[in-house]
Amino acid sequence: QTAGQSGEQELETLVLKLSVLKDFLSSIEKKALKALQEMSSATPASPPQPLSRKAKSIPVQTFEVKLDITLGDLTKIGKSQKYTLSVDVEGGKLVVLKKQKDSQEDWNTFTHDKIRQLIKSQRVQNKLGIVFEK
Repeated sequence: QTAGQSGEQELETLVLKLSVLKDFLSSIEKKALKALQEMSSATPASPPQPLSRKAKSIPVQTFEVKLDITLGDLTKIGKSQKYTLSVDVEGGKLVVLKKQKDSQEDWNTFTHDKIRQLIKSQRVQNKLGIVFEK
């Protein structure tokens, strides 16, 4: 072989390698573009924030409470009675349940938009005032 022929072979080999490299880079670029498109189209359809919030849902809390008698209600209620207060934060509901004789139940449900104000007593630590609409 002459020096010119070996130089041509090296050049052909180099061109072949460059061609393979170009195809390889092109396929990587297409895969990257496809992955980006899949990611961007998936993000608006299923945002992760609400799903994670649902997974960490706030359970309904239930409390045994005594209804405090205000002066206006003294005529209606003879003595303080025990009630069950259920708070559903995610549903936005407050349920006041009163057990009556003969295992009957009487309850009132208040939605979050009817609650105007919550007032924590400064004097009595475990006392909470709730101001409702109307």
